[in-house]
Amino acid sequence: MKRYGSVLKVKPQAIEEYKAYHNAVWPEVLGTISACNIRNYSIYLRDGFLFAYYEYHGTDHQADMEKMAADVKTQEWWSIMMPMQQRLETAAPDEWWSPMEEVFHVD
Repeated sequence: MKRYGSVLKVKPQAIEEYKAYHNAVWPEVLGTISACNIRNYSIYLRDGFLFAYYEYHGTDHQADMEKMAADVKTQEWWSIMMPMQQRLETAAPDEWWSPMEEVFHVD
């Protein structure tokens, strides 16, 4: 298992809508998350920043992320979420969610 953390901004005018959608995530999207070997997935909000955390239990993260990106219902979900979000100014050109470095962990 490998832990992943990433960060992104949510537009201030979209916070309540973003939270409402995540209060009722579509079952198909949840199924794809599970099928892509992601467990213990959480998104936190603070001061306009979204922090996502998940644990990956598969053997090929890149292939599973490609599988997720190819899912039609997930693409539809992302098409609703992305206009509410804003990349970090420091994000690499190919990043939406910016990966974070894990600097401490204890079980």
